[in-house]
Amino acid sequence: MKVLYHHRTASKDGQDVHIEEMIAAMRRQGHDVMVVAPRGGDEATFGRDGGMVARLKTILPSALYEVLELGYSVYAYGRLKAAYESFHPDVLYERYNLFSLPGLWLKWRVGIPYLVEINAPLARERSTHGGLKLKALAYWCERAVWRGADMTFPVTEVLADWVRRAGVPENRIMVVPNGINRERFSVQSEVGQTGLKLAGKIVLGFVGFIREWHGLPTVVAAMAAMENQEQLHLVVVGDGPGRADVEECARQLTMVDNVSCVGLVARDRVASYVSAFDIALLSRVEAYASPLKLFEYMGLGRAIIAPDQPNIREVLTDGENALLFRQDDPAHFTAQIMRLCGDAGLRRRLGEGALRSIEEKGYTWDNNAKRVLAVVSP
Repeated sequence: MKVLYHHRTASKDGQDVHIEEMIAAMRRQGHDVMVVAPRGGDEATFGRDGGMVARLKTILPSALYEVLELGYSVYAYGRLKAAYESFHPDVLYERYNLFSLPGLWLKWRVGIPYLVEINAPLARERSTHGGLKLKALAYWCERAVWRGADMTFPVTEVLADWVRRAGVPENRIMVVPNGINRERFSVQSEVGQTGLKLAGKIVLGFVGFIREWHGLPTVVAAMAAMENQEQLHLVVVGDGPGRADVEECARQLTMVDNVSCVGLVARDRVASYVSAFDIALLSRVEAYASPLKLFEYMGLGRAIIAPDQPNIREVLTDGENALLFRQDDPAHFTAQIMRLCGDAGLRRRLGEGALRSIEEKGYTWDNNAKRVLAVVSP
């Protein structure tokens, strides 16, 4: 099958991982994939914030930036139409982005089957967190794309409810959560590649962009309160505005030697760090998200601590493949950390359960690619 894959993601982060892995999985299954995307992204390094696009967002008035986003649709449509005419695809697969209409326009113009992957209700997300100004236009664009798709692929059942409320019929909604690449995240990587001295330690770990609301200083405080604190070590992989709080908390509690904030690491090295974790932390998650790191933790058989909320319960079961803590309850979060630090047998059982869930539920990019393209397979 010929797949025309369209996205508007300029950053090199978890979004880009999802894009690259889905494209690679489609190609492994023998499909011919042509990608139409912002120029220059292939040369960027992992962790890039979007380059000029990100800078424009910081210096332009929000309303003007949003108009430019919509205007980009005209340019992208020209590229998408030219790709269609030269490639003659069987299907158009698009990663949804706000104010992005070229895929819908191409479907209207030529009638190509149009599949839309949805990772967040972006109009609501940006209205809440990003200072969205043209709200009515944003919500109209979102509904138009979701309703215009022949099939939508929200990443959680919680997000599927958003899609239903936008007026998309049930027979055009299929939940497809994130997954792993087995080659990268189901073989125990060499822990020594981290360069950290972790032998004999119980290692707690976190991967991702670090925000204040992730509550990682709470983890440091919990470690400091334990009798065996000298055996504990926290490894934080990633960067962000919350990193300084973690490091300051470690200084105040004289836990500097127990905490390693390693910053951004190359994508190919992430598995080495996660393999070093005894306890993998998922401290805060958006209510509709399908966290990429969750499946990577699971694929490497880590014992996971995660919030007890509906989208997480779609994947994890307390006591079977993770320990769940009550949302917005730091004391319960701390108690679950202490419980897991003190019980090696429980850590082992939860890790085995997490790995078993990957296999039983098919949480892989290969399985995801099969499911989405089966919708249009002859």
